[in-house]
Amino acid sequence: MHQDNFKMVSMIKNICLAMIGGSFLSLMIQTNSFLAKDTSPLFASWVAHGVGAITALTLLLLTYRLFSKQSETKSIQEKKKLPLWLYLGGIPGAFTVVLAAVAINAGVSLSSTISLGLVGQIMFGIVSDHFGLFNTKKRKITIKDIYVISLVMAGSMMILFGA
Repeated sequence: MHQDNFKMVSMIKNICLAMIGGSFLSLMIQTNSFLAKDTSPLFASWVAHGVGAITALTLLLLTYRLFSKQSETKSIQEKKKLPLWLYLGGIPGAFTVVLAAVAINAGVSLSSTISLGLVGQIMFGIVSDHFGLFNTKKRKITIKDIYVISLVMAGSMMILFGA
């Protein structure tokens, strides 16, 4: 019973973290689109990622100092075994920032941009799971997946067109 409570608390914590992360994503896209309006989407992306890199480095250094004594770090040899593509996550992030800034500055609202981005994330996730891309566990596409995409797309259209 204790294990079940721990799992539930952990799930609730992770759901809250995901929602906070989504809020930060919306905030980033909005502030970036304001900057892109007066400069350009590419410049705004550079600023967003530059500030993000400095913030990430600061967080990395802080957490390293706090937790380095408590846990073992991987040796350099173990780190070299990682495939190169694992280090390329910033590329889709950069495209996300640029494309969202372009969409918002073209007149698509923030809520519409976020909801349509969610549709794209769900579609990519389902396809990725189906084919086992990036070493994900393979999972067949089901009719429930099609319903999910359809319902989120319908909600996105309602947000976009004000229905």
